[in-house]
Amino acid sequence: HSNISISADSVSSIINADASYSRNPGTVCAVLTADCLPVFITNKIGSVVGVAHAGWRGLVDGIIESLIESFECNKEDLIVHLGPAISQSSYEVGIEVKYKYVSKNKKFQNCFTCINDKYYLDLYEAARLVLKGLGVSSISGGRYCTYKKEDQYFSYRRDGDQSGRMAHLIWMESS
Repeated sequence: HSNISISADSVSSIINADASYSRNPGTVCAVLTADCLPVFITNKIGSVVGVAHAGWRGLVDGIIESLIESFECNKEDLIVHLGPAISQSSYEVGIEVKYKYVSKNKKFQNCFTCINDKYYLDLYEAARLVLKGLGVSSISGGRYCTYKKEDQYFSYRRDGDQSGRMAHLIWMESS
């Protein structure tokens, strides 16, 4: 749960990072999740791709920004897809998480609901807020809940240490 983004083109072994990107066809970028949000990114001409693992910590600490900076391109030329993650109604967090988000950007206030003194975070909305703030307008996905869809997704919140992980992959084909 960091904000470290690496080039998969120059890696010969597994490195601890929460995002990777590639400019080389055939190089696969991957992250593992079990409730956290996978964020897939490419530019419109398809010359660079990347994927980020955005849990609450990484998201507020800038993992999406870190990955997009690595692309070194116009933000309006990016296409983003938000993969399956835990939904707001299933993602209870502590008040300290809300404070961390809101102290970074007051707009994050809209990503939280409070029910019976419990706070619930919408990772999808937080990611959209970050992306739109960077100037990205082409954003899709963000409709599936890993916690509720037991027959389709792994969920750490639902299954604890017994949960598996989902691999999220992105790459470019050779032309």
